[in-house]
Amino acid sequence: MAALVLIHVDGPALAQAPRASAPPPAQVDELLRLLEDPAIRQWIDQQRRPPPPPGETAQTATLSEALGMRIAAIRRQFIDLMSAIPRLPEEARQGAELLTAELQSRSLLNILLLVFGFLCLGIGLERIFIKATARARERLLSSSGDTVNGRVKAIGMRLALGLTYVAIFGIGSIGAFLIFDWPLLLRRIVLAYLAAALLLRLARLVTRILLAPGGAWRVASRRFRVIPLADREARFWYRRAMLFIGWFVFGWATVETARNLGFSFDGRRVVAYFLGIGLLAIALEVVWRRPVSSQVAANPERPARHHHLGSWLLSIYLVLLWGFWVAGLMGIFWLSTVAVILPQAVTITRLSVRNLLHPQGSEELSAEHEMNAVYLDRGIRALLIAGAALFLAWVWQIDLVELTSRDTAVTRLVRGVLSSLVILLLADFVWQVVKTQIDRRLSRIQATTVPGSEEALKQARLLTLLPIFRMTAFIVLAVVAVLMALSSLGVEIAPLIAGAGIFGVAVGFGSQALVRDVISGIFYLLDDAFRVGEYVQSGSYKGTVESLGFRSVKLRHHRGPIFTVPYGQLGAVENMSRDWVIDKLSINVTYDTDLDLTKKIIKQVGKNLASDPEFAPHIIEPLKMQGVEQFGDFAIQIRLKMMTRPGEQFAVRRRALANLKKAFDENGIQFAFPTVQVAGRGESEPAAAQHALKLVKGTPPE
Repeated sequence: MAALVLIHVDGPALAQAPRASAPPPAQVDELLRLLEDPAIRQWIDQQRRPPPPPGETAQTATLSEALGMRIAAIRRQFIDLMSAIPRLPEEARQGAELLTAELQSRSLLNILLLVFGFLCLGIGLERIFIKATARARERLLSSSGDTVNGRVKAIGMRLALGLTYVAIFGIGSIGAFLIFDWPLLLRRIVLAYLAAALLLRLARLVTRILLAPGGAWRVASRRFRVIPLADREARFWYRRAMLFIGWFVFGWATVETARNLGFSFDGRRVVAYFLGIGLLAIALEVVWRRPVSSQVAANPERPARHHHLGSWLLSIYLVLLWGFWVAGLMGIFWLSTVAVILPQAVTITRLSVRNLLHPQGSEELSAEHEMNAVYLDRGIRALLIAGAALFLAWVWQIDLVELTSRDTAVTRLVRGVLSSLVILLLADFVWQVVKTQIDRRLSRIQATTVPGSEEALKQARLLTLLPIFRMTAFIVLAVVAVLMALSSLGVEIAPLIAGAGIFGVAVGFGSQALVRDVISGIFYLLDDAFRVGEYVQSGSYKGTVESLGFRSVKLRHHRGPIFTVPYGQLGAVENMSRDWVIDKLSINVTYDTDLDLTKKIIKQVGKNLASDPEFAPHIIEPLKMQGVEQFGDFAIQIRLKMMTRPGEQFAVRRRALANLKKAFDENGIQFAFPTVQVAGRGESEPAAAQHALKLVKGTPPE
């Protein structure tokens, strides 16, 4: 009854409003507004129904009642639509009479001047602006867009220029309503179709930017195409999109015009459903005549019957979608629409972003463009999914922020699912931003830093800490997002947090070694005891630090084996890769060596080695002679010293020894080595020795 009262007031009563003697009281308007509330109508229907049988549970009664109410509402809607069809000619006649009665006060010439001035102001201002910006438009169309930044800038400038044209047309058209005195009903009708025209132009502009089918911007259209499609496919989808959007917006304007002309609510629905058949026909034509993608056509393993099967399934889906709309099942209608459109939109977004940021003549994205692609892809995907969730919540009349007394278990579950989806999407976007920034910094450290330089030593700490920070950020974001999602689903997270605390205490008592290792690792990192890539020694463990974990450190021995050492077992750590290394050498020379000459030769060898481009970056102080270390049994021991970068002393030492050998040979300086010298006191001793030897061998003496 309330619906019939509303339809009567909204339809013919509006048409006869000028003839009414007095407006209805405010209490009547308030009563009609309350009766229009779906919750109040549902409560009235529930009060009129008899109670369920004693043996029937409340849940079964609720489900059966809801199903019965839905079937009754669909049946009532079809009855109302069937009864509204015969009344359409009469309502159209009344609307025409209402418009004629309003226009009788003005002459035909006056009305034509209004319409002509409306068109001239909008189109005329736009044409004037186009001529004034002709040079800028030509420069924009002739831009090459060879680089990624140039292409993105050119696309943005084209979008801005197109939006300016639409804005100028809208300003000029709206100015016509401010300058001239329009009849009330004619103004509403013209405004409805003006809004439809502006929406169509905006859609046309966005579609041309995304698809670049050609036309006025045919120059290098493929280079400025955002969605990666072939020319034939781009033109096909552009034309069908314009046809579908144009039919939709002008159909909406037609329904609004019917409302202004006094059509009843059911009559307007009949007009809308009839226009919806046109949208269904356009969609079916697109399904069956859509071009096969070039990737699918190039794949011979995919038979053509899959394409036809998909067309049949899409056709059935579209017909069912139109049926849901006509039946008034708007929740199922929008859910089915979002479930099909959202995955396609996410896929198209990913391909479009990578195509937009793809450099010309390159197969892979650069590091910077890869990072921007991740930002755009994840950001737009999060906006699409979150927008779809919020839209479904609005359609289903679910408040995601505040609980109401009308909430059911299903409503609370849907609210929790939608809220959890938004939370997880935001957490995923934040994680991608953090991960990409850390990975980009790590790649810069590994790619641009010269080994052994001061910058490398400074960035080694970042190379050590950033992976740990990345893992920590992931764990924190994952835990917080999961807890918030569970909370939005109605799960009490306070016991979970308390249980996690108790579990942590239990782990602490039961695994003291584990806790000691973790805490020791934290303090090692705070003390900056070692970094990734440094050579350290702790007790019997030594090697290059390969990675740092939460509990242990991995050391790669110089012969190949890798040690995994818990932090708690490291103890005192000897770091051999910090700042500088003093390498001392000892050489032995003979006692007749000129020590002053030797010192000069060693100093010159050190200077030559320090000026060598291969070793100069690694030498801090050149090789020099410290003096005589000691007098040995067979040589004079000389001590040498040099200061190098950590880890570079071995290569420098080998070259220094080779150069010293060469320099000593050139200057007659001999290296000493152990020898044995046998000497006698006279000539008789060798003869006696020979006589004794002959006696031992049995030879008679001479």
